[in-house]
Amino acid sequence: MTVSNRSATTLRISGKQLYWLLLIGLSAVALVADGLLGHLFDPTRSLTLPLWVCTVGVTAIGYWGVPLLRSLKAGQIIQDDGPQSHLKKAGTPTMGGIFFIPVGLGGSLLWALVVEPQFPTEVVAAVLLTLGLGIVGWLDDWQVLRRKSNKGMSARLRLGIELVYGGGFGWWLIGQQPDITTVLLPFGWFIPLGSVLFLLLASFVVAAESNALNLTDGMDGLAAGTGAIALLGLALVLAPQWPGLMLFCACMSGSCLGFLAHNHNPAQVFMGDTGSLALGGALAAVGLITNTLWALLFLSGLFLVESLSVIAQVIYFKATKGPDGVGKRLFKMSPLHNHFELSGWPEVLVVSAAYGLVAILVMLSILLNRFAV
Repeated sequence: MTVSNRSATTLRISGKQLYWLLLIGLSAVALVADGLLGHLFDPTRSLTLPLWVCTVGVTAIGYWGVPLLRSLKAGQIIQDDGPQSHLKKAGTPTMGGIFFIPVGLGGSLLWALVVEPQFPTEVVAAVLLTLGLGIVGWLDDWQVLRRKSNKGMSARLRLGIELVYGGGFGWWLIGQQPDITTVLLPFGWFIPLGSVLFLLLASFVVAAESNALNLTDGMDGLAAGTGAIALLGLALVLAPQWPGLMLFCACMSGSCLGFLAHNHNPAQVFMGDTGSLALGGALAAVGLITNTLWALLFLSGLFLVESLSVIAQVIYFKATKGPDGVGKRLFKMSPLHNHFELSGWPEVLVVSAAYGLVAILVMLSILLNRFAV
């Protein structure tokens, strides 16, 4: 599918304009939600306040963090077989997750300590899983920068660590909530898994979510913006039953928005695996703890499609491989966002379409939440 030059011009929007639209839109959603929940004048329960505090905090820190990363020569290595338009991005500082993830995690812990009458164990658990995956991403980024190539940590080693993290997290959850092994669904349905199957599910969810966010992080503002929308949407699904985790999601969403101030097209910094793996871990942790995996599946629809496009591309290439060892491509390039860019879509248009899709999926999740157990 190719967008004509006339259509592209008509639909074109600058990265900065898209950022402000998203910032205003999510702020308005948070304000309306606070009004409906009666939290508008309650700073301990407000979604808007942590969203904005983390947004402003990360935005301000970025004016120091981005030049620091640039001075440390933490420049992104662009692979030669990617879209040619991305080659000009080589040298843009990466590993930006090191300055926006800690703000979201720290802010959520502080808010949870105020909100929760007891020690916020579930928030601490979500923070630790997010931090753990962020460290794995940092090690991967560091290997890429050290070797001056796109070869970081081996895929098998990284996947193995993610699976172990997920299994350990599931094991802890079973100890805290024995009934967590019964996965809840909308319309009163449920799936009784048992401990062993739940541990396998937890491992899969953590690995799949973190890698899906990592694959989505391929355009300026794509992962940060969609992550902000998905996290705020998950906060709305949780409200008001899980106040601590609701605020955790709001803080992480605000951190994404603050990072987006420096990451929108043309990006001054990339989040790297440090940020993308951590964001996936945050979503997975909240979905598992609150037994809202069905909502997480909807909210992560875009991330799922991005992952499936890579899998489908590989399978199709191998299935159509000829005697010369060369196969056909299902997409012009995977993940899917690259296919649309190579089909003539401006990068900002692809990103704005992704924002719209995730927003629709959020609305569907909130609607279905009315029918959940």
